[in-house]
Amino acid sequence: MMQSDDLVATSIRPRRSVLYMPGANARALDKARTLPCDAIILDLEDAVAADAKAVARDQVVAAVSEGGYGYRELIVRVNGLDTPWGADDVQAVAGLPVQGLLFPKVETTAQIDDILAAVDAAGAQSLPLWFMVETPQGVLNIRDLALRTKRLSCLVMGTSDLVKELRARHTESRVNIAYALQHCVLVARACSLDILDGVHLDFRNQVSFRSACEQARAMGFDGKTLIHPTQVDLANEVFGYDAEAVTEARAVLAAWEAAQAGGKGVAVLDGKLIENLHAAEAQRTLAFAEALSTR
Repeated sequence: MMQSDDLVATSIRPRRSVLYMPGANARALDKARTLPCDAIILDLEDAVAADAKAVARDQVVAAVSEGGYGYRELIVRVNGLDTPWGADDVQAVAGLPVQGLLFPKVETTAQIDDILAAVDAAGAQSLPLWFMVETPQGVLNIRDLALRTKRLSCLVMGTSDLVKELRARHTESRVNIAYALQHCVLVARACSLDILDGVHLDFRNQVSFRSACEQARAMGFDGKTLIHPTQVDLANEVFGYDAEAVTEARAVLAAWEAAQAGGKGVAVLDGKLIENLHAAEAQRTLAFAEALSTR
């Protein structure tokens, strides 16, 4: 029987707001310690110019070593292993107290084998991995990629690159990439992985940003990657659960447990039928709230 009072939230890691911070910007790395985001991606790749790669790497190593990021999950996005900087990135950051490495433009299982070999060679055999899905080939191969290693923790959509590779255009509705997004969500759920939506480039437009977040939440994404601190609060709101949702979840679970204790297979709450699937959803809501309150 599901227990509402003794929820174990260890399997829930809130990733509502995952903020990219450029490794070349020391001020941004410091500011990230104060922001209410769930996770920070310390970026050595797209956000860093070629002539600043080494400086960015050194600054990320220094910032992580200094600490002070609290509950925030720390992920480092390294450059691809097929670039002049990727191998050095992995060697420099794999041993840091971070919760994962994010690899860009993952398209083939051969790439994953190379990634595993590089991370293992850096002495981080148990470090979780995150993969970016940002090309047509990556989308089409996503199931094989997701199943290649049990160390994969999260998938991240790279919608900006995907739109470019498709020769498409950015639209507010995103109907032109909806198939790719939903396909990746389906694979993530089938493989018990978290998946994050891509960034919203028009970061000053809170109306369009909310629309994109609500669209992604409706699709099933766990959270959204962000490019500016002003996006954090809204992402936390849309991808989280408010007090009313938590109260409702407790009522659903209580009704279900009472029905189970009475030997019934269903329950009724406020005129609505409560089945096992509703109880499971309620328990996840409460576990999510518990994870936030105890971190």
